[in-house]
Amino acid sequence: MEIARWLVIFVAFITGAGGLFADYVIPASAAQHMKNPRWPPHAKFHNAQGILLGVALGVVSIALLFLHRPLTRETLVISALVASLYWICIFAAPIFPGKAFADPEFASAAPTVCRLPLQLAIGIVLVGILLVAIAISFL
Repeated sequence: MEIARWLVIFVAFITGAGGLFADYVIPASAAQHMKNPRWPPHAKFHNAQGILLGVALGVVSIALLFLHRPLTRETLVISALVASLYWICIFAAPIFPGKAFADPEFASAAPTVCRLPLQLAIGIVLVGILLVAIAISFL
């Protein structure tokens, strides 16, 4: 169960810190997001909302893992679900019209992994790690 806990903590930390660093701190990617002078204030508002949602989900996920001693399978699964919500929403975002993983001016330079947008590839890997953690908890 300890390995499963640390896998979920890893994903929760990336969920909490990833958006903050990618969209605000790292200069190259922040220039495409919060520090993009062409973005209107309302778009920046929603980006900030997404960043803070990731932080909140990461914190709640980690807190759940340390609330109960000993850690129960049910708590681990709930924590993994909380950590996965941000990524599941990224998977579902394409259902909305007029969306894109990168603004047109940055599309040619947008990083991809196996022809998938980087955010989508990261989400697939992290949700996969959470599924492994849940599987481990059943051993």
